[in-house]
Order: sequence, then structure tokens, then C-alpha cells
Amino acid sequence: MFLIPCPHCGPRAESEFSYGGDAKGSRPAVPEESNDETWIEYLYLRDNPKGGHEELWQHVHGCRRWLRVSRDVVSHAVNGCRDVAEGGS
Repeated sequence: MFLIPCPHCGPRAESEFSYGGDAKGSRPAVPEESNDETWIEYLYLRDNPKGGHEELWQHVHGCRRWLRVSRDVVSHAVNGCRDVAEGGS
């Protein structure tokens, strides 16, 4: 377990949050015009970085805000956290 420093609620346990995925990934621009290969690549073929990484987390058991969390996926050290709605996307 690690703590996520929610900018609205303060430091909270990771169990209060729901993981939303890689913060750098982007959906296909026109979903209904994308082929199966594009969707497979978006949904399943992702990098598995070692070290620093940016992720999206929703504080489901708190303020319910979406946050962009910068953390080390090896040590779980959180290096930053900001609200997506406040320019954190």
C-alpha cells in the first residue's frame, strides 16, 4: 500500500482510489472509424515501464476527483499529484 497526496483531501491510502490507467495514453480520435487493430493496440499493447510513470487515479472514496499521479512503479514513491480538471491532464 502507498499514500496518494490528494490535493483536496490530503494524503490518503491507495485503497481509497480507483486506478484509471496510463495518463499518457489517448483514445483513438474517431472511435467509430477505428479498426480492430487500433483498438487492440490502445487497450492491450501498453508499455510496462520500470521507474517513473504518470497515471490517472479517481478518488472514489473521497472527493471523487480524477487525479494525475506521478510515481515510481518500483518503489511506489509518489512524486506529484494534481487534479486533472485544474490543468493536470
